[in-house]
Amino acid sequence: MQALLSVIVGLLPILFIAVVVGALLMRRYLYVCQPSEVLVFSGRTRVTAGGAPIGYRVIKGGRGWRRPIVETVDRIDLTNMIIEVNVRNAYSRGGIPLIVQGVANIKIPGELPLLHNALERFLGRSRDEIMRVARETLEGNLRGVLATLTPEQVNQDKEAFAVKLTEEAEHDLNRIGLVLDTLKIQNVSDEVGYLDAIGRMRIAQIRRDAEIAEADAQAAAAEVKWHNAMQGEIAKVEAKIAIAQKDNERRIADARTKREAMIAEERAAVQADIAQARAEQQMQEARIEQVRLQLEADVIQPAEAKKAQEVAAAKAAAASVAEQGRATADVLRQLAATYRASGPSGRDVLLMQKLMPVLKQVSGTIGALAVDRLTVLGAAPEGAGAERDGGSRDGALARALVSAAEQVEAASGVDLVAALRDRIQPRERPPAPPPATGA
Repeated sequence: MQALLSVIVGLLPILFIAVVVGALLMRRYLYVCQPSEVLVFSGRTRVTAGGAPIGYRVIKGGRGWRRPIVETVDRIDLTNMIIEVNVRNAYSRGGIPLIVQGVANIKIPGELPLLHNALERFLGRSRDEIMRVARETLEGNLRGVLATLTPEQVNQDKEAFAVKLTEEAEHDLNRIGLVLDTLKIQNVSDEVGYLDAIGRMRIAQIRRDAEIAEADAQAAAAEVKWHNAMQGEIAKVEAKIAIAQKDNERRIADARTKREAMIAEERAAVQADIAQARAEQQMQEARIEQVRLQLEADVIQPAEAKKAQEVAAAKAAAASVAEQGRATADVLRQLAATYRASGPSGRDVLLMQKLMPVLKQVSGTIGALAVDRLTVLGAAPEGAGAERDGGSRDGALARALVSAAEQVEAASGVDLVAALRDRIQPRERPPAPPPATGA
């Protein structure tokens, strides 16, 4: 165990030295590539996918081992490079020299095959040298583009000028292994005052156009004002016309409404009268019916009932009379037969039967009769000639006077005979005898 520990302790320095040596070797031969750069390992030949032999390999964003002795490593920065472009006396179309100032953003591409162009031209060169090459290329392209444009086009449409310049410069920059990200034209001027003259002319034109526009605007405003005033007056007139029309329509509607109302009122009144007349007629008919029913109940039905009763009574009486008559006739036929059979004595018996009731009635009235005074008037003697006629007239006159006096006394209680006697010979009237009473 101690021998093993002694061996391990003896190996620890060796292991430490090996680790240190390994770390130094890794630090020396291991290269790490940042995302903004490219590592180029040169020294060994290899064949590309297209079959072309090349003497380097490229690593972008990673790590790689450099083979000792046979390979070298170079770094290429891929970050952006800002280049100020300043071109003086660049002649435009028409021969006007211009001064153009701009700024461009360029970089070395990280993609193949443009990266091969950059490696062939800028490997081992500084960024200043790369920027100088790019600036000179851009200035040359700028002069070429200016020669195809007028100063007005360059000054007025800088965006179109920059787009055209970018299209022209990208081709040349790609051939040398550079990429143009952006290109902006900052200023365009000249030393001969052409643009100033154009500006003054433009200003004058703008002023003229402004004055013309102002005059046109004033004229248009006046026209619009006049038109608005005219439209306002027309609107007022149309409003008055519309109001008048509406007023007329309202009046017509009111008249129609009143007419319809009057017609409806009259119609309602007529209908009310008709309804009242019908109601009155119905009421009268009801009254007539009531009176008829009442008459029928009070008069007709009782009359009919009475009539029926009387008819029934008459029929009964007639039947009774007929029966009685038939019975009497039978009795009389039997009596007649009996009288005829009895001979003369039957007549006497019949007379006695008839006189007996009469004698009873006469004797009954005599018993209850009270005689106050009895006056006996003589009758005229029987004979012929003038004496017979005179006696008859005197007796009739006496009977008439006595009858009249008796009737006056009986009606009024005044005794004309006594009054006449008292006036001729006043005397005391004897008291009246008491009335006789019959048994």
